[in-house]
Amino acid sequence: MKNLLKLEEAAELVVAVVVFSQLPYAWWWLPALFLAPDLSMLGYLAGPRIGSVAYNLVHHKALALVVLLLGWWQQQPLVLLAGTILLFHAAFDRLMGYGLKYSSGFKHTHLDTLGQQVAKA
Repeated sequence: MKNLLKLEEAAELVVAVVVFSQLPYAWWWLPALFLAPDLSMLGYLAGPRIGSVAYNLVHHKALALVVLLLGWWQQQPLVLLAGTILLFHAAFDRLMGYGLKYSSGFKHTHLDTLGQQVAKA
């Protein structure tokens, strides 16, 4: 099952790259903006509950798809770029084992407890 989920995330990465390839931006924009969604971790400065809400909102794939569809519907390349970056980043995070966060702490995710993946491998 774990490999099937990783395959799904890899497919979403490919979709994000294909969408990006159709946008009028140079390729360097993708790696340059790749970590921008992680700015949501600044919410943890206000505590684990607010931090997890902020992180999960920005890393939720439904938000990425809504932004993508909004950009497509409005024919706004910048909005499409934002949705593509959100989808690419969230899929990459999940592929690497970083899930949505619980309010009990940054390391507690819906996929596993961070740091324990190495011990299980």
